[in-house]
Amino acid sequence: MVSPALTKQFPLFERETNNMTEHDQDIELIRRMKAGDDDAVRELYARHGQRLYAYALRLTNDSDVAEDVVQTTLVTAWRSAHTFRGEGRLIAWLLGIVHHTAMKSLRHTHQPLDEMEETVGGNQPTPEDQAEVGETKRWVRQGLQSLSPEHRAVLELVFYQGLSLDEVAKVCGCPLGTVKSRLSYARQHLRGVLSRTEEDWR
Repeated sequence: MVSPALTKQFPLFERETNNMTEHDQDIELIRRMKAGDDDAVRELYARHGQRLYAYALRLTNDSDVAEDVVQTTLVTAWRSAHTFRGEGRLIAWLLGIVHHTAMKSLRHTHQPLDEMEETVGGNQPTPEDQAEVGETKRWVRQGLQSLSPEHRAVLELVFYQGLSLDEVAKVCGCPLGTVKSRLSYARQHLRGVLSRTEEDWR
């Protein structure tokens, strides 16, 4: 049985390197979880907890809620390990659990998704550059806030989590065409935001 507050009891640590591929290691962890090995859940968190928490935090904008989401994800993964057949990447399966858990929380609390950070500017910006960067970030934040949770989730999964479009479709539980249209819309929306920023600074 998974102990409470696992994410607080077992901090992330560097996983040891060996000759097994990442996929092989994940499959082995799932096999051990199916067999009831509690240590496998701890290792699962050590391997993937940082990415799970980052995605949960992006979606919920609340560290405590994100912790709860990750904890629920670990418990769900433990109980549902038998449903993972190894046909895709384990991280995509786990992010899918995070996604649905966080979205359920958002619908319950009506809390907006977190603002994605945008890296802009040089290493040593002038005061004018800093002002422009600040304005650009403000526009981007406003643009992201006007996107639906579904559109933000697609951006996060593609650009921050590095998932393929097929994997994003599985995580979000929607057709591939829907993922493509959401991503296209979100990109065009943000391009429009940045274009407005440039015009304002001319």
